[in-house]
Amino acid sequence: MKVALELGTRHAEFEGIDMILAQEEYFAKIQQDSRSFWKDVTLYVTIEPCVMCASALRQLGIGHVYFGAGNDRFGGNGSVFNIHTDTKLPHSPYPSEGGYYRGEAIIILRKFYVGENMHAPEPKKKKHRVLKEELP
Repeated sequence: MKVALELGTRHAEFEGIDMILAQEEYFAKIQQDSRSFWKDVTLYVTIEPCVMCASALRQLGIGHVYFGAGNDRFGGNGSVFNIHTDTKLPHSPYPSEGGYYRGEAIIILRKFYVGENMHAPEPKKKKHRVLKEELP
């Protein structure tokens, strides 16, 4: 199975899923019993999954999610919505815990946004952006 990897517009959760699917030994196991396979997968992400990613993880039947910093605008694992535990939604809920290395996670995200995208067709200069290192 061929999977597109490392696209700058894709969320980390989808990148991780595709990396697993790209490995033939895992792909074969997933084909046999998808729900059983994903329940044994633990996902570690820098920032809380957004609503879209939280829903995808729930539909997969992910085993557990750990994240660094909450996502106060689009969070799907407790900051804004509780997609991971909402009993009104289909599919099994999954446990999720945040706050691990929160400060470091925020700095990683800030560095990402201050930097330039070297793969962009017409790179946009971000000369006026400044890295804020103090945490709220």
